Amino acid sequence: MLRIVARYCWVPVACIGFAVILHATGCASAPHGKNLKEGSHSLFVAPGGNDAISGERRAPFATLHAALDSTRKLGTERPRRIMLLPGEYFLDAPLTLNAADSGLTIEASKRGDVTLYGGKPIAGWERDGDRFWSAKVSDAQRDARMLVVNGRFCKRARLPESGYFEHLTVFDVPWMSTTGGGWKRKPTHEELTTLTYNPADLGEWLDVRSAELTVYHMWDESVVGVAANDAQAHTLTFSNEAGHPAGAFGVKKYVVWNVREGMTQPGQWYLDRAAGRVVYWPLPGEDMESAAAILPTMESIVVLDSKNGPVKNVTLRGLRLSVTNTPLKAGGFGASAFAGAIQVGKSENCRIEDVGIANVNGQGIQTWGSDGLLIARCHVHDTGAGGIRAGGGVEVSDCHIHHVGRTYPSGIALSGNEAEGKSVRFLHNLIHDTTYSGIVCGGDNHVIEGNHIHHVMQELHDGAGIYVGFGKGMRLAGNWIHDIESEGGYGASAYYLDEQAENCVVEGNLSTDCAWPSHNHMAKNNTIRNNVFICSGDAKLTFPRSSGFTFERNVVVVKGRLTVTNPNAIVSMPNNVFYSEKGKVEGIALDQYKATDATDLTLRDGSVCADPKLASCKKGRPVFSDAHLLRALGIKPVDVRDVGPRR
Repeated sequence: MLRIVARYCWVPVACIGFAVILHATGCASAPHGKNLKEGSHSLFVAPGGNDAISGERRAPFATLHAALDSTRKLGTERPRRIMLLPGEYFLDAPLTLNAADSGLTIEASKRGDVTLYGGKPIAGWERDGDRFWSAKVSDAQRDARMLVVNGRFCKRARLPESGYFEHLTVFDVPWMSTTGGGWKRKPTHEELTTLTYNPADLGEWLDVRSAELTVYHMWDESVVGVAANDAQAHTLTFSNEAGHPAGAFGVKKYVVWNVREGMTQPGQWYLDRAAGRVVYWPLPGEDMESAAAILPTMESIVVLDSKNGPVKNVTLRGLRLSVTNTPLKAGGFGASAFAGAIQVGKSENCRIEDVGIANVNGQGIQTWGSDGLLIARCHVHDTGAGGIRAGGGVEVSDCHIHHVGRTYPSGIALSGNEAEGKSVRFLHNLIHDTTYSGIVCGGDNHVIEGNHIHHVMQELHDGAGIYVGFGKGMRLAGNWIHDIESEGGYGASAYYLDEQAENCVVEGNLSTDCAWPSHNHMAKNNTIRNNVFICSGDAKLTFPRSSGFTFERNVVVVKGRLTVTNPNAIVSMPNNVFYSEKGKVEGIALDQYKATDATDLTLRDGSVCADPKLASCKKGRPVFSDAHLLRALGIKPVDVRDVGPRR
């Protein structure tokens, strides 16, 4: 069931300095000093172990599955623990926990020195031409979409080498908004499975057996295979439907992957599916005879399966997980169709702590229907889809999530949804370097506080540092978002209240170097209070098709022009400070989405156009020299220096 690379040879625990845990007594201390209760039962797994023996500290099991089978014989009346000694563990199948495993802890004896892989190493590399090497893959790896070499998420062969091809397909059906039902006319199967290309880009040489395309939309993309190439009509037929037709939203971009012609630089790879071989171009100095190369064989590594009832009080701690696959299909919004390396079904009071997840092609962690789930101090990075997707009563706190969306740029660093009336809490996380939004939430009563978000929205559009919609009563407080570009498509903003966001509060937040600090679309009766928005160029606050907003005690300071679009959406505007160094603070009237008039912003309810004299803004603490002005207006200082993971 489980192959273990014996990078570490097992010796008695006392000889290597691990804390001794006595079998079935609970008399000794745990390696992390936690959660060993009276009467608890601990089993060990180690490289060089043996599944035919007891699993005690002096005779550890070789596989997690053997240890799990042993703990199940004990029932759920008392806590059980599986301790993993340092090493690399290559699973043959996901480790699936169910209701019978309630109360179980699976833990690394030394945090960060245990790695579980959802793939198999590649051996038998041979030269393939002057620059490339290739090796045979197993049947389980013939549909792989990622390769890891020496701990690196490798780039797939790509055409064009950089940027995008522009296709010729037209789809001019209007999008009526999500609330309005989506497309005015449902796309046909043919529209979802064809693309017309420029003959200067592709031709009959394209290997349709191996080629895949990313067809870009506005806020997501579709990865599709190629069933046929009509070289005379310059038309590709997809092997699976795209999520939206090519050309939807006026977006014409696409990329071709996984063909030999796309091998243009060292570090790239492709999978020759007809030959059953992986082809790789080594980096300078990389020796393929000793390289650690891994292709995935499964979509999830650890699964909490609730088919027979909720899984309760399970803890995963101190582990690392790496290498998972994704199937060939359109991922949808947020690449939500793809599983997590840790996949959690209905659960109660479970914990995922100090876990590292890297180099996986789906989500890092995906949960649904949870109650009382804590995800804390986890490091998730280099994922093909998103970082953490949380559904139900979940707290995600003090996590570091970055470089997500490597295969599916719609992947979201941290996303949450209400389930069965239970909401998420996203507290003090650090998020950066993402292709789409940093945090996305839908549903009621979510709390998003103390998060540090920067350099997100690097590829797709119509998203934000924090995006919420389709829910009520959400609270966004004490966050700091900075360095977001707002170019192309529907743009990108810092704080975004979208369709059906109602009675939400955005309070005490900071935005710096974001040209679009606040965007509000088809939202109503929300409050934006006591925030500081600072921009070194032009900036805009927008409220299209919105109503009933309260905008109070905010400070907006920009060096360029400041515009407020559809200011009529603001029914109450007490005690704000607006300042443009260029002296341009304008209100722009809208008819639906079309600007009809631009005049000086009409101030009311005590709001002023005045210079608060920004003196500095270091590490999340804006300081204004004219503190008297702010005090007179009742504006409290914003100090978010404690954002991000707490020590």
